[in-house]
Amino acid sequence: MFGNYLIGLREGLEASLVVCILVAYLVKTDNRRRLLPVWTGVGIAVVLSLAFGALLQFGSSTLTFQAKEALGGSLSILSVALVTWMVFWMRRTARHLRSELHGKLDAALTVGTGALVLTSLLAVGREGLETSLFIWTAVQATDDGIRPLVGALLGLATSVVLGWLFYRGALKINLAKFFRWTGAMLVVVAAGVLAYGIHDLQEADFLPGLRTLAFDISTTIPPDSWYGTLLKGVFNFQPDPTMLQTVVWTAYVVPVMVFFLAPERPKQPAPAASGSQTAAQ
Repeated sequence: MFGNYLIGLREGLEASLVVCILVAYLVKTDNRRRLLPVWTGVGIAVVLSLAFGALLQFGSSTLTFQAKEALGGSLSILSVALVTWMVFWMRRTARHLRSELHGKLDAALTVGTGALVLTSLLAVGREGLETSLFIWTAVQATDDGIRPLVGALLGLATSVVLGWLFYRGALKINLAKFFRWTGAMLVVVAAGVLAYGIHDLQEADFLPGLRTLAFDISTTIPPDSWYGTLLKGVFNFQPDPTMLQTVVWTAYVVPVMVFFLAPERPKQPAPAASGSQTAAQ
């Protein structure tokens, strides 16, 4: 449940911050009349995200066991790839998110209403679709009834409250640090989803090694115990992973975490223009 709460919180806060920045900029530039197209784009993005989640849930329920496992495994790998790209992108752009959105909004204002709708739709829709996909795959991985969904909804609700406080000026957020450490936790969650995706593909006979276990500590950490449930809900922990799952989990989490937590290199100053050097001579 905690892992899904973290997904809902982080992805939802990204979307909330985007909306807050767009709305605040329009208000400060005396463009309140342009708020309706922005909210229209946000509403369309939310509807599309919910429809995408419903399509995944109800569409997969009609598939055979093998097809469902193959779909779940493939989408798990896809969602991990998207989330990995997202955490690195946000780590790089968190400090400049406001100015980047202001530039896009200025361009949209000169074009017209349709451009404003499209700007907010794309800005929020990307986060919404990623959230729907990752939450669906995380719920399939934990197989823990409705609690993962409740955790995700609580995370989204928290992000809305934090976004509103951010807009009102009651909350100051160091975006770089926030997205850095939540991103690190999300890498661990994504590694668990990736391992379950590999297991799904093994059950669908797409990958070998389903019966080759790396270890089995089910007697020490029973899956139905409170601590087994806690580890599964937080870290997607599995007490009896296959060898392939263990190799893939390690091969993903170690390099990704190292690169993600590595300090950013300072930008090198631009070299002086050759023309100025010639003039100086």
